[in-house]
Amino acid sequence: MIISVILAHPDPESFNHAIAQTVVEALKANRHRVFFHDLYQEKFDPRLNLEELAEDAILPAIIRKHCDEIAAASGIVIVHPNWWGQPPAILKGWLDRVIRPDVAYKFLEGDTGEGIPKGLLKARAALVFNTSNTETQREKDVFGDPLENIWKNCIFGLCGITNFHRRMFNVIVTSTEDQRRDWLIDVEKDIDTFFPKVTI
Repeated sequence: MIISVILAHPDPESFNHAIAQTVVEALKANRHRVFFHDLYQEKFDPRLNLEELAEDAILPAIIRKHCDEIAAASGIVIVHPNWWGQPPAILKGWLDRVIRPDVAYKFLEGDTGEGIPKGLLKARAALVFNTSNTETQREKDVFGDPLENIWKNCIFGLCGITNFHRRMFNVIVTSTEDQRRDWLIDVEKDIDTFFPKVTI
């Protein structure tokens, strides 16, 4: 299987990077092909330009590459921190530029954009790993857990992926080394569950 892994965190020493490294290593150990992008390290430009808005726009080569990879992926893994209940701006820009019409979804004939689109992504599963400094119950009770709704319903559900799993690691700022080690074991278990070893 081809698995697309997208990381969005500016600090290479962050726990997000440790999560992404664990994801990539586990996927490769399970004999999957991995498309990995560290958006900050690659200096991905999040700005959606007017020239890219049209459905049939001629896209820059790097955006076309991202589009082709996400369209070909049998699985998707996203890793990012919870910043103000949202993904970092660089990841939001990646969504704006890559999760686009005729790549991730399309409107059916006669629909001018007011209806419910047909999802085009063929990934069998999508996983999102988040980090946060907010307790889980407070995130749900006070903020309504916006990241769950964004990823599950607004993005993956709309694009045709119903097998969705999200895990939040918190509270990062007070976590211990042993706790973070256990969390990375949970990441490995999730990868094994959703993207098990390919048998030859």
